[in-house]
Amino acid sequence: MSGGRAGRRTGLLLALLSALSFGGSGVAAKPLIEAGLSPLHVVWLRAAGAALVMLPVAIRHTGTLRRRPGLLLGFGLLAVAGVQACYFAAISRIPVGVALLVEYLGPALLLGWVRFVQRRPVSRAATLGAVLAVTGLACVVQIWSGLRFDALGLMLALGAACCQVGYFVLSAHGSEGENAVDPLAVISYGLLIGAAVLTVVARPWEMHWQLLGRQVAFGDRSVPAVLLVAWVVLVATVLAYLTGVVSVRRLSPPVAGVVACLEAVCATVLAWVLLGEHLGAPQVVGGILVLTGAFIAQTTTPKQPVDVVVEPLPEPSASDHGPAREGAAESRLPGCAPSA
Repeated sequence: MSGGRAGRRTGLLLALLSALSFGGSGVAAKPLIEAGLSPLHVVWLRAAGAALVMLPVAIRHTGTLRRRPGLLLGFGLLAVAGVQACYFAAISRIPVGVALLVEYLGPALLLGWVRFVQRRPVSRAATLGAVLAVTGLACVVQIWSGLRFDALGLMLALGAACCQVGYFVLSAHGSEGENAVDPLAVISYGLLIGAAVLTVVARPWEMHWQLLGRQVAFGDRSVPAVLLVAWVVLVATVLAYLTGVVSVRRLSPPVAGVVACLEAVCATVLAWVLLGEHLGAPQVVGGILVLTGAFIAQTTTPKQPVDVVVEPLPEPSASDHGPAREGAAESRLPGCAPSA
């Protein structure tokens, strides 16, 4: 990962842009869902459209697919398809706010993975930042309203959190050394693989395609549905993933994970400004806590990257086989092997 103050500053700006871009997905997706599209169909449009945009990039990086198939497959299954499928399955059984909070336990799970599985030291600042961010998220989503226990729903939300951990781990993987992977290749093939998986789950042939040619309500105005789809694809997916992956490589995954919690704050503020949704005092307080946690985590990043999650692969000997060693390294990813 890039060192130095300038690299961390750039990484922070990219992480903030990624959080803002991801946070804008809900504002654009909600009017489409209210117009009659199912949540899974909106997710499929998002992944499939972004995959189509990135297809020329994937064609240019076919060599990466041969060299690192495990990395690309993992990113597609976890960072693209896994997070989305688990999250939308969870909100069908538990309140949206609860599902969002559980999903954003990912940064805390990531710190636990680094500390107790990889046995690497984690800075107190990163831990404090994660605690403040999760506490703030509880206020942002107002977890106390409508909480009900559903074991399967909570497990699905936890699955989304584990997949989110996979997103940060895989984003950092292959960022250094001779086997470094271009982030564009990771994103393009991840989107292609994720879109293929979501096609089976979402069954887009059952979607109400005619809705895409209509006007939909967007706050107190009407906008073309296809315009919102374009926003979800180009900004909330392509731009969000690109800036997110690059930011993880410039920051440590735990720090980038804490900053990513700002997505919930961005989503809430954008919904308030653009859709007229009410922003209460607890949500304002929660947003301040998330901002404080992200600030503490990033401003005290240690000079030595002791909390880097993914270790560089050792140089293979003559008797070793590259793909097998890569697969072994990737099998150590967390959770479910590992926003909305």
